[in-house]
Amino acid sequence: MRKLVYYIASTLDGFIAGPDGGDPTGPDGFWSIPEDYLRHIITEYPETLPAPARAALSVTADGTHFDTVVEGRRTYEIGLRVGVANAYPHLRHLVFSRTLTESPDPAVELVAGDPAATVRQLKQEDGKDIWLIGGAELAGALYSEIDQLVIKLSPTTIGTGIPLFSHKAAFDPCGWELTDHTVLKSGAAFLTYARRTLTA
Repeated sequence: MRKLVYYIASTLDGFIAGPDGGDPTGPDGFWSIPEDYLRHIITEYPETLPAPARAALSVTADGTHFDTVVEGRRTYEIGLRVGVANAYPHLRHLVFSRTLTESPDPAVELVAGDPAATVRQLKQEDGKDIWLIGGAELAGALYSEIDQLVIKLSPTTIGTGIPLFSHKAAFDPCGWELTDHTVLKSGAAFLTYARRTLTA
């Protein structure tokens, strides 16, 4: 069965964005992309690069991890603000929103219903894994459905901001087994965890 994978960049203190919710790696962001970090993504996760970056870097690889991406409206609108209506045309692209009524791109599927029910249905379909790109509110709503975490850990702290999971997420302690890790010379680390069941 397909897995839901929360593949996300995080600071050492657990934030995926600053208080304004903007792209931390964008022009006004707080984390400049180290060369070895970018090289690792191109090699291991090329499908997670947005289309403009893939074009600029001449990346054409399909990738081996994901064929579907899901995100919340606020995360999706980061791309919209810079004129990108579909950052991932090479993937099936679903955006969860109760306020968007018409998709800005015909290939982007708007979903107003229950995210967890939708993801459970996606998991039953054939294909590669499902990439949860964010944001925190959607990750909170999908907390119990996340099978794997891939944390791209930045050697940065920011003090406050948008956490990995919204504070609206239910209190539900869960253990995670470290199944893979890559630490780069720049100080960034890619940490892969699989959900495990806690026993009393």
